[in-house]
Amino acid sequence: MTPDRYYLGVDGGGTKCRARLRAADGTLLGEGLGGPANIRLGLDRAWSSILEATHAALAQAGLDASIFPRLHVGLGLAGIVTPTDSIRTRAAGPAFACLAAETDAHAACLGAFSGRDGAILIAGTGSAGYALIGGRGHAVGGWGFEVSDEGSGASIGREAIRLALRAHDNLAPETGLTRQIRDRLGGTPAAVVGWVNDAGPADYGRLAPDVLAHAAKGDAVACSIISGAAKELETYIRHLHALGAPNLCLMGGLSAPLTPWLSPWARSLLVEPEGDALEGALLMARQAAPRDITQRPIAKSALP
Repeated sequence: MTPDRYYLGVDGGGTKCRARLRAADGTLLGEGLGGPANIRLGLDRAWSSILEATHAALAQAGLDASIFPRLHVGLGLAGIVTPTDSIRTRAAGPAFACLAAETDAHAACLGAFSGRDGAILIAGTGSAGYALIGGRGHAVGGWGFEVSDEGSGASIGREAIRLALRAHDNLAPETGLTRQIRDRLGGTPAAVVGWVNDAGPADYGRLAPDVLAHAAKGDAVACSIISGAAKELETYIRHLHALGAPNLCLMGGLSAPLTPWLSPWARSLLVEPEGDALEGALLMARQAAPRDITQRPIAKSALP
């Protein structure tokens, strides 16, 4: 008998897109990868990546686009900020059985706590917090490297450069880290400034491992930077907990190296995620599907 519905969850970011296909009974059927799917890169490019990952997942299951009318899709995408973004994203896609589109943070939080109350704090190249309380989303931070992203890899790299230049001017201590940062970026303040002119968040973020390595050796400047980043994350953790999140999941590439730098009270609130953003997107798809007896009430995102 031909299944009457399938569920697809998609997690799309600035570097890659992942898709996971499940049958109505939850059986994993296939997974696929695609290119960048941040909608700020353009909806055409985002949908090209989404469909690349979708077709790869379908191929694993021995299926093709002919099942689109029975495919219920949940998208958790970077770059979705407003309800209009969500509407535009859905309108640009194929004719699926149903389609839900929310922020990647919303999907990640849904997956981490299987739809229950909780919060996530992402610490990667950028940083952002998100809580689901009583079925409603609350976004905190994540406004971009230029004005936000405290405690992130990009902010750690930027602070390392700032202190390396201050050390050159004898306004801050000179250490192995400050010398290494200047050498890595050309050796002179003029070269550093030239590097900064063309650098983006990811370029700053690539300096974070150097800072962490020097901090592990007790470098005073590196320790002060990493300690400051941990304090910034604690500000998020305190606020998300005050909103009503009983526990938090710390996610992203810096989650593991920064956790030991957090205060004991902050670490006591951290738990491991129950599922990933793809599972959150699949839950979105089930919530959006009509007459699905397995669905819970739809969790409302933090989109204004």
